[in-house]
Amino acid sequence: MAITGAAELLATWEAGLAEASTGRALLLHRTARPDVDAATLPVLPVGEREADLFALRRALFGERMQVRLACSACGADMEFDLDAGEFARSLGGPGGPGDSVVRVRQDGWDVEFRLPGVADLTAAARAADPRAALLARCLVSAVRDGTAAVAGDLPVPVQRRIAEAVEAADPGADVTLNIACPECGEATRAELDIASYLWTELDAWARDLLLDVHLLATSYGWSEPEILALSPLRRRYYLELCADV
Repeated sequence: MAITGAAELLATWEAGLAEASTGRALLLHRTARPDVDAATLPVLPVGEREADLFALRRALFGERMQVRLACSACGADMEFDLDAGEFARSLGGPGGPGDSVVRVRQDGWDVEFRLPGVADLTAAARAADPRAALLARCLVSAVRDGTAAVAGDLPVPVQRRIAEAVEAADPGADVTLNIACPECGEATRAELDIASYLWTELDAWARDLLLDVHLLATSYGWSEPEILALSPLRRRYYLELCADV
């Protein structure tokens, strides 16, 4: 993964201000995977995207992720740390697409099913029956006793088996935390949305950086590109000098 410079990150942030959460997640994924065509990213398996975003978070802001969560039982605030690098490694890390098709054989059925991507989930969510829509979008082939079939022909047991096979093949598609409350001892389950988490961090970083640019431009008359070309350490040193004046 190439380390993105400050100017490029600011451009990503600026573009994301006008986007909804789905668009922001795509912008972040483009930053994480500049080696992949932009049109390909939305169809990559969801778990692969999550691994890419965890790796990007690690590259930009380090390993440690601070998370706050309210206990579902007693309402107490829970604060804890997560390891972005460990998540990236456990989900497979960034890299080329692997085998994105699973095969299920059950009760005379032979089914091939493509692991859903973000584009599939987004489109299915708009349908009257999201589950049926997702099944239809990602079904590659379905044959029973030599006869081809469509998604609507699949019996419920086969559909369940497909869901189990997809979950096993792409476990990173659903990153769920299970945290025991230190106050009452009850466990709270919560989904970790790495795209939203990373965007919140990027937004805070961008606003802080623009303030630094304003202060340095005011003090030294430098342009934004000149200031952004400085290393973070040198920018911080000049800001300290400004404060001492």
